[in-house]
Amino acid sequence: MTEFPDEDLRCDSFLGGDLKLWQPRQGYRAGVDPVLLAATVPAKSGQSVLDLGCGAGAAALCLGTRVAGLKLAGIEQHPGYAALAIKNGQKAGQAFDVYCADLDAVPQALKERNFEHVIANPPYYDRMSGTASTDASREVALGEGLPLDTWVKVAAKRLKPWGYLHMIIKADRLADALASMANRLGSLEILPLAPRQGRAAELVILRARKEGRAKLLMHAPVILHDGDHHPGDKDHYCAEISQVLRAGAALKF
Repeated sequence: MTEFPDEDLRCDSFLGGDLKLWQPRQGYRAGVDPVLLAATVPAKSGQSVLDLGCGAGAAALCLGTRVAGLKLAGIEQHPGYAALAIKNGQKAGQAFDVYCADLDAVPQALKERNFEHVIANPPYYDRMSGTASTDASREVALGEGLPLDTWVKVAAKRLKPWGYLHMIIKADRLADALASMANRLGSLEILPLAPRQGRAAELVILRARKEGRAKLLMHAPVILHDGDHHPGDKDHYCAEISQVLRAGAALKF
């Protein structure tokens, strides 16, 4: 497995320093999205979790830091990031099985497994209407290479009956995601994430359940930042979000 050279890596702190992740100095690096995603998953110790497109392991390992005793797995197409996910799992002392493969070519060993939870932070920029990044790793992480429908299809197949999918996407991709989930997953819940009070949600977290039958539920938006403008470099996350990012708190639907 091709790895990033050590001199091209830096170690970043997550959850107030409770989790340390090696990430490339250049290219795509995980930010708050996977942390918020992981915070919404109601996993319990002993349950299994699959992270689709796991990158360096931020979402899965944030969840494993908050909930001890999980059985974590991930699939990642980029060999360098897959190697980092394995390294980061070892550094965190968490059992993390990482498969280096494309989502449209899931390896047989993973096809033989099913999970209580599947999480995904898919590339959410539709390249039919956007410009690709000149950095290869950022483009893989941000530009949609496979249809969103493929992500939902793989998630549905890997879930156990009554298992949960949690996915964070851009708000303008919500219609695509809901269409993909029709006839595959039910009990859909939408949690909008708005940057400030009075601003439209830019991201949403979707929760869906295999074999779920409950009606669609749209939750009140979570506000990420205090105030009506950006005060420079000052940390201005709302108290609830600060607890999620700094202390590993859960984010309730």
